[in-house]
Amino acid sequence: MPLMHLSFYSAFTLSTLGLAFHRTHLVSALLCLESMMLSMYITLSMWPAENQSTSSTLLPILMLAFSACEAGTGLAMLVASTRTHGSDHLHNLNLLQC
Repeated sequence: MPLMHLSFYSAFTLSTLGLAFHRTHLVSALLCLESMMLSMYITLSMWPAENQSTSSTLLPILMLAFSACEAGTGLAMLVASTRTHGSDHLHNLNLLQC
């Protein structure tokens, strides 16, 4: 396995572990999701160049568009939860209280 592949796989794995274990604030969860999307975007953008194919060059652009939509939705949720609950702690957000 090349060193570049190992670094992108480890970045994705570390951001997944960060999302799984450090879930106290909504901001940290959003940052972990964004780092997952960034590592997937870089991997998908380098994949057609390594395989010398042009058929999958649209995938990174679609991934970037969905990542931007996810970031906007996450920030909107952050602002809404901060206004209603007073903080961005995830333990304050309970679906049973709605």
